[in-house]
Amino acid sequence: MEFLDLAGKVVLVTGASSGIGEATARALHQAGAQPVLAARRADRLSQLSEQLGGALAVPTDVTDAAARAALVQAALDRHGRIDGLVNNAGVALHAMLAEVDLAEFSSLLQLNVVSALAMMQAVLPAMRSQGAGRIVNISSGTTRMAPPTVGGYAAAKAALNMLGEVARKEWAADGIVVSTVLPSLTATEFGGGMYKLGDEIIPGFCVQSADYVGRIVVRALRTGEEFIDIPHGAEQPELADPPAG
Repeated sequence: MEFLDLAGKVVLVTGASSGIGEATARALHQAGAQPVLAARRADRLSQLSEQLGGALAVPTDVTDAAARAALVQAALDRHGRIDGLVNNAGVALHAMLAEVDLAEFSSLLQLNVVSALAMMQAVLPAMRSQGAGRIVNISSGTTRMAPPTVGGYAAAKAALNMLGEVARKEWAADGIVVSTVLPSLTATEFGGGMYKLGDEIIPGFCVQSADYVGRIVVRALRTGEEFIDIPHGAEQPELADPPAG
């Protein structure tokens, strides 16, 4: 797989107003890339844009087709190209399966799965015209474990895993590389901020920082690895330093 120098590259990041999305945008900026910030909270995006040298910020509800199209067009108008997409926008759901509210589950699927595919489709024409592109989908380590209370959420992320695997094969001839990152427990606002940095929820499962995960997402953009399943224990900073070649 060709190692990608991110300097000057234009990368859309959804869910960029906090957590892993914000951390990824910061790591991209540090790597010399041009992050395009997308999320629903315009005030958060504006603040982050100022901190990242005026990065393009586009308030976006990724479940809305017109908003997705406007995001892609804004990126093309500003930069003339789209080199990457980080599909990070998502919502949590914690409940035993017998108690899952089906309307809430349907809404989760719309955001975590359908909108993720829609974003991939939205950037596809630009990437095909360039003959290259990198897409990273943010999944979850829960898809490898099937723990109680996260069945609905993990099922949605498992669907995202499959979409990524198939897209990687279908779009390879277009020069588009699709990767999947599976974070472990991460200290963010996700799920109401239920995980606190450094906590050991169960033996061997340490809550990791969003900055750490963001750096690994940037690694995936650089290397094009198919899956990066972040280990559940203490952070391993070397994992964020990709092999150049």
